[in-house]
Amino acid sequence: MRQNLSQEATVFSHHIRHNIRNDFILTCLLVPMWAVGAIVVLVLVLVACFIFCVFKKCFGKKKKPKKVRERKAGRRRKEKEGEGETGEKEGEVKKEGEEEEKEQEKLGKLEFSLDYNFTDSQLIVGILQAQDLAAMDMGGTSDPYVKVFLLPDKKKKYETKVQRKNLCPVFNETFIFKIPYAELGGKTLVLQVFDFDRFSKHDMIGEIKIPMNSVDLGQPMQQWRDLESGEKEEEKLGDICISLRYVPTAGKLTVNIMEAKNLKKMDVGGLSDPYVKIVLQQNGKRIKKKKTTVKKNTLNPYFNESFSFDVPFEQIQKVQVVITVFDYDKLGSNDPIGKTFMGYGATGVGLRHWSDMLANPRRPVAQWHTLLPEEEVDAALKAKPR
Repeated sequence: MRQNLSQEATVFSHHIRHNIRNDFILTCLLVPMWAVGAIVVLVLVLVACFIFCVFKKCFGKKKKPKKVRERKAGRRRKEKEGEGETGEKEGEVKKEGEEEEKEQEKLGKLEFSLDYNFTDSQLIVGILQAQDLAAMDMGGTSDPYVKVFLLPDKKKKYETKVQRKNLCPVFNETFIFKIPYAELGGKTLVLQVFDFDRFSKHDMIGEIKIPMNSVDLGQPMQQWRDLESGEKEEEKLGDICISLRYVPTAGKLTVNIMEAKNLKKMDVGGLSDPYVKIVLQQNGKRIKKKKTTVKKNTLNPYFNESFSFDVPFEQIQKVQVVITVFDYDKLGSNDPIGKTFMGYGATGVGLRHWSDMLANPRRPVAQWHTLLPEEEVDAALKAKPR
């Protein structure tokens, strides 16, 4: 009897504890039993995943040294195969790298149209639009415009309007070249996209070259083409017109600085303040120097200023007349725009002009000279004539 009562008391106490626990969970934790079960299952799943990851990691560590040994052995075998094969593989890697660089260099694309009017012998070029142009300005944009011309003569160049701060500009402009169809096959149409800059040289974004003998002009065409990096145009420094006169009996050389045109822009405002320095020299030693007045704010100055030098007849074949065009700067140093020379050691136009002067004594002989970079002319002055 006592044992039965004891068992009943034990069962009753377990029942009470179970009810108290459930009441605590429901009232204090506010979590239903099904949620508790879900949490338990989730914990078990996480534990299983953890055990699996640890097992995999340990398993991987056992395999890794074998792979490392295989790689090292492979390297040793490749090194023993000879330098020739290695060189070929290095060359292939370099080529692949260059191809990847080319693929990465995206300059944008241009849509254009071509048509030919056989009645009026006119090539009609339409510049329609561009897309995804390379950003050339610091703000991550560009101010694009397009130059259109035919090679090899470059006699006629057209330009579209500038589209401000636009990497996908729409132009819709048409240009006409008057050219017989028979001559068109030997020409190449060039479309160059530039980034406009008010205060410095315009940067080329890219270009398209179209050999006209590869185009069927029997019907109008319109297409997109990717821009390619173009060769940089040679920087034009300008031209200067000089008159030379030599009187052998008096030993008098007269240099007249007449005018200059298309000088390079040197100032922030897009102009220059040019003047010309004339140096008479022999064997690299300066004999005499003179200079013109400064012409303010112009790229096409007119000077018409004459300078005389005493040069005996026996010395005239040994001297050089060096002409340098400078941009005057009131605050800083004067910057050279370009340079040319005539006389001993000269070639091309410089030699021809000097020879014409000697062949026509007492008569002024005028000639246009293209200005060259100062370093190029200085190197020619130091070189021994052939």
